[in-house]
Amino acid sequence: MSESGGPDVTQELRLPWDDDPEDLYEHAPCGYLTTLPDGTIVRVNETFLAWTGYARTDLIGHKRFRDLLTPGDQIYHETHYAPLLSMQGEVHEIALEVVRADRTRVPTLVNSVLERGATGTPRIIRTMVFNATERRGYERELLAARRAAEASEQRIRVLQQIVADLAAAPTEAEVVEAVIRAPEPAFQATSSSIYLVDLERDQLIAVSSTDPTTGGWDDMPRSSTRAVAEVARRGDLHVIGTVAEAEEHFPDLAESMRRSGRGTVVLLPLTTGPADEQTAVSVLGVLAFSFREERVLTDSELRVIRLLGQQAGQALDRARLYDDARRREDRSTFLARTTRALDEEHRLLQRARRLVERLVPEIADWTLVRLQVGPAGLVEDHGGPAPAPELLDALVAEVVETCAPVFAGDGPGCTVLPLTVRGRVIGTLALRMAPDRRGAEADRLFLVDLADRAALALENARLYEQERAIARTLQRSLLAADVPGTDPRFALETHYQAAAQDLEVGGDWYDAFLITANKLAVVVGDVVGRGIDAATTMGQLRSAIRALATAENGPARLLEGLDRFCERVESARMATVVYAEIDLLSSEMAYATAGHLPPLLHEPAGPPQYLMQARSAPLGSRAGDRRRVEHRMRLAAGSRLLLYTDGLIERRSRPIDRGFKILAREFSRLRDAPLKGLTAGLADILVGRDHADDVCMLCLSLGTEERLERTIGADPLQISLLRADIRGWLMGHGIDADCLNAVLLACSEAVANSIEHGYQDDPFGVVDVVATISADAVEIRVSDQGVWQGPGTDVARGRGLQLIYESMDEVIFDRGEGTTVTMRRHRGTS
Repeated sequence: MSESGGPDVTQELRLPWDDDPEDLYEHAPCGYLTTLPDGTIVRVNETFLAWTGYARTDLIGHKRFRDLLTPGDQIYHETHYAPLLSMQGEVHEIALEVVRADRTRVPTLVNSVLERGATGTPRIIRTMVFNATERRGYERELLAARRAAEASEQRIRVLQQIVADLAAAPTEAEVVEAVIRAPEPAFQATSSSIYLVDLERDQLIAVSSTDPTTGGWDDMPRSSTRAVAEVARRGDLHVIGTVAEAEEHFPDLAESMRRSGRGTVVLLPLTTGPADEQTAVSVLGVLAFSFREERVLTDSELRVIRLLGQQAGQALDRARLYDDARRREDRSTFLARTTRALDEEHRLLQRARRLVERLVPEIADWTLVRLQVGPAGLVEDHGGPAPAPELLDALVAEVVETCAPVFAGDGPGCTVLPLTVRGRVIGTLALRMAPDRRGAEADRLFLVDLADRAALALENARLYEQERAIARTLQRSLLAADVPGTDPRFALETHYQAAAQDLEVGGDWYDAFLITANKLAVVVGDVVGRGIDAATTMGQLRSAIRALATAENGPARLLEGLDRFCERVESARMATVVYAEIDLLSSEMAYATAGHLPPLLHEPAGPPQYLMQARSAPLGSRAGDRRRVEHRMRLAAGSRLLLYTDGLIERRSRPIDRGFKILAREFSRLRDAPLKGLTAGLADILVGRDHADDVCMLCLSLGTEERLERTIGADPLQISLLRADIRGWLMGHGIDADCLNAVLLACSEAVANSIEHGYQDDPFGVVDVVATISADAVEIRVSDQGVWQGPGTDVARGRGLQLIYESMDEVIFDRGEGTTVTMRRHRGTS
């Protein structure tokens, strides 16, 4: 019975033959070898002999087991197999290659056992050898499949990364950069190049290459017979597998492949549109990549390559749309900013200069504006290099004649645009742009729009300057040019300064005239508005004031007459006026202010004061105090009265009270300065040259001072102003011509010596001059605080000292702290 309870059938099994142990050994499904401890073969079965082709006599006693191995496996046998067998007594599944008798190799798996004798010494080695040929082939297939899968996975990863990079690349340049990096990691390509299609010029533009030294990497027409152009026209993938294949179809490519050592070249069109409709596909460019060795691409690789072309083409299409939108936005922004920048400049020359400076380098490398204005015209250029003058002159003449632009893409290398206003060409705008800046139709439309805007801005500036010149001429012709200046009882100094920031003329004006032989009228006014209208109105007001000023009227009645005048001349309404009449016999002044800033009076004694009485509303005002009043006061001899307009003190950055204080302070500081140049000096201090409003001033010095005191800086330019002041003072006192000229000469030489020798031309020094007149003589005292240097106390500049002694009757030098020169000249002496 069996253990399961059933009958024991094993007793019934009988083999039809009896196994022979020797036959089992000889014909076993594996090879058997018995070797001595040194590896000498002493027994081998028939299976091993059949596998290897050896005869038994070739092996037994003649060969060791390691002699049957390849050189590499012999080393492995010595370094690993034999030591491991000796230590462990057995080794299993060692992969070794056995060399057959015909010198071919058979892969095997080896198991060995070391048998030892009673004393433990090695006796024999029994080795079992399995034929692993099929297993090795299977392993190779598995390894190849694994490598193919890994390569495919690597390509997929690279492609995924490229697709991600393409999706994140907004511009054409970034798309190109992402695409050109793809073939090397995805397909182990050696180098890559990209060509983009320029439809406008019908060309393929060489954009980028990882190895430009390969040759043949340059622009070409799409009609070219070269391989890249052919692929761009056909729109399908082309693989040139060998140089011989390239020689058959594209000899130029074959030459490039031989020169650069390339074995295979792939030309991939970058397409957009549905892949299943070949007629709807657009080719935007070609990606060319090559391999150093000849390469056979698998179907899987070709599918990935085609997918790369589609993805890259779609990214290029999207990037071009983005680039076009951004370029249009940038161009619109540039036009708007340029228009604003040109509006900031009012002068034609400055506006033309700003235009060319804005165009370079953002739009062009060189640009030139040529305007047909004036006898010589106006030319402004910027950047470089400029095109040949002969070419430029020919293009300009063509554009002026045809009134049509000539673009660089049409052949000449220089774009020339007409500057047209109301159908008339006023000039030309020429631009030389780099080749990569030429081209798109949108850019041509932009340039035409730019020229139109520039033409309008330049024409406006020309018309503005023309109107400004007319208004300025009119205004200056209407300003009082015949103010009385020879009467010794008073002196006048005027100053008019037009606005520098707003170049349009204003309505500020002044006037001074004698109503009678003994009554002087002075007036300063400001008309609302600017330009020719304001200048015309100012002239009308000036004429009306002269007509209304009579010995009987007085300031208040004159303003009432001006109010009636404004009813007929509407542009004069709201004008402001300060008007004063001075009786030259009694030194009595009557004044009235119609909405104007108060006059500033500085008498010989005391601080300056603003005359705040007799104030009323502007001329023709329908609001405020419309009653016209006047105020009378007596002026001391030597008083100075300043009439001015609001441009002198009003600033947006400070309250007007601050302006009043500054003016009073500076007017007081210049109290003893010569009247000549005083108003211009005030303008320089309070306004400067960069001012936003017109400045108009009139300063009246009344009566002749009994004692003249002046202080000037150590500046030789101030001497002429001092001479003019002293000359007027001497003439006011009736000094004869000989005495007057002698005093002026001596005083000038003494002041010049103080500046040159006392202060050594130090601009911070000051020179004090005091002049007095008695019944019989004129005395001049010149003082400085400088340190005189020289080989003597009487050293002077050139013949200055000799001239002083010859001109004056008495000369005394006092050198203490500084130097004082006192000079006297008798009246009526020669």
